[in-house]
Amino acid sequence: GGLSKIMRQNPYKDRIVIVTGAGRGIGRYIAEAYAYQGAQVVLVEKDQDSGLEVERVINSQDQRGHLILTDVSNPQDITELFEQVQATFGAVHILINNAGISRFEAPYQLTVEAWDQIINTNLRSVFLCSRAAAQIMRLTGGGSIVNIASTRAFMSEENSEAYAASKGGVIALTHALAASFASDQIQVNSISPGWIETGDVANLRPVDHRQHWSGRVGTPKDIADACLFLTDPQNNFINGTNLIIDGGMTKKMIYAP
Repeated sequence: GGLSKIMRQNPYKDRIVIVTGAGRGIGRYIAEAYAYQGAQVVLVEKDQDSGLEVERVINSQDQRGHLILTDVSNPQDITELFEQVQATFGAVHILINNAGISRFEAPYQLTVEAWDQIINTNLRSVFLCSRAAAQIMRLTGGGSIVNIASTRAFMSEENSEAYAASKGGVIALTHALAASFASDQIQVNSISPGWIETGDVANLRPVDHRQHWSGRVGTPKDIADACLFLTDPQNNFINGTNLIIDGGMTKKMIYAP
């Protein structure tokens, strides 16, 4: 009945959740949100200091954080990451592909090396991590993958070519993977954050908030809440889609004053 629906068991208790780029910003908040819900969270981070700090914070409450130092731009690192996860936990239920880098440089000057570094970190890693996770998920009845894209897949400012291409690629890759993994009961969705303030919101100007229909700049909690929503097994009818979380910014008509 109605009450049993309200009292339903926490869907994240003891689930194995992998979050890439978990050392700071949105990724850190996502990792902490799943740990708070009772999940075992694998913290994938290339920066040891920030990774250890998040692991310490999560484990001060409960031993639910597990740092695995990984550079997702390196395919061998990804292979070793998932070998370690399978050996330690024997399962993966949720993967959040969050790791990403940005670099803004005029297209006339952007080097092939810089282009490759951004594409390999932001896009290739999403494919490689998703494939490796799915190979484990399919053995235990499926799972859920969320890729963190960006509203920059739909709108741009100058000198952002590699980043924009990587995030547009993530959105297309999301529905392609959703198609390929469907028969394994693995759902794949993406989230496109707009302006998310990962520092001190107090430093923002009133005009920064006013340019959003929601009347404020976003916070990492806005994205973490959406991850919890998309990966809840009750919401498995949401598949292959992209959720824009930007306070309305990409839909806002702008005229010069």
